Amino acid sequence: MFPGASADREAAAYVVVGAPLDVSTTFQPGARFGPDRIRQFSWTYDDYDARTDRHFSDLAVHDHGDVRAWDDAAEYLEYLEGVLTDVRRDDAVPLLLGGEHTVTVAGVRATDPDTYVCLDAHLDLREEYDGNPLSHATVTRHALDVADEAVVLGARTGSQAEYERASESDVTVVPPEDVADWTPEFGDESVYLSVDIDGADPGFAPGTGTMEPFGLTPREMRDVVRDVAESGDVTGFDVVEVNDRDDGQSAALGGKLLREFAFSDADSSVSDADSPASDAE
Repeated sequence: MFPGASADREAAAYVVVGAPLDVSTTFQPGARFGPDRIRQFSWTYDDYDARTDRHFSDLAVHDHGDVRAWDDAAEYLEYLEGVLTDVRRDDAVPLLLGGEHTVTVAGVRATDPDTYVCLDAHLDLREEYDGNPLSHATVTRHALDVADEAVVLGARTGSQAEYERASESDVTVVPPEDVADWTPEFGDESVYLSVDIDGADPGFAPGTGTMEPFGLTPREMRDVVRDVAESGDVTGFDVVEVNDRDDGQSAALGGKLLREFAFSDADSSVSDADSPASDAE
């Protein structure tokens, strides 16, 4: 169980779902261990958050456990989508733990956002990778089958074809050096937020499938997660691509970012409910 995720399923505002898919990793496999490692390396975190004056155990978080993965990615994603759709039908926000980034496709399909936002070293706009159209390298392209636009924060590599696709009006790419100055402006649009842990510089998060230098700091990633969570209607969140090839740095960062999202989203929801506009309604 994710530490502090002690709410009953029926009363949950957030539901943690593990998705240990690990079939298309192209360099360092091990993402199948990600959900358990994120839970394990989150046990040291205090329940209390001074910034929001809240306890994680009071946020009504439930841990569904892992949805066991198998080799047929398309079939698995369809099943996972059903699990996450049930979470949304119960008016809860899914907190998905990967697993390779491909699991995000199920999250986006289940939550149907207007905008897809991801922290990622890679554009993930390929039509296929090594002949596989359902790969971790195709996630943003698949997300755009559902969302109207995509924002990729921290990207620093991609093929020529991917950069050509990224130049179209429905894609915004914010390079690492500009992420600190980026401000989310979604208005009434719904958003899905995905955190590929390789968005961080590998000096901070070496336990991931495809490391890419010149990346983001943990603090920059934290600020993005907070800003997006506080910006409006976030339908789903995930942390993906954590593997077991470090001493826990990547998992610790992933668990902390999940907590930052939940604290910020819960705080924003209460603030919105207490606003004069809400009272007028």
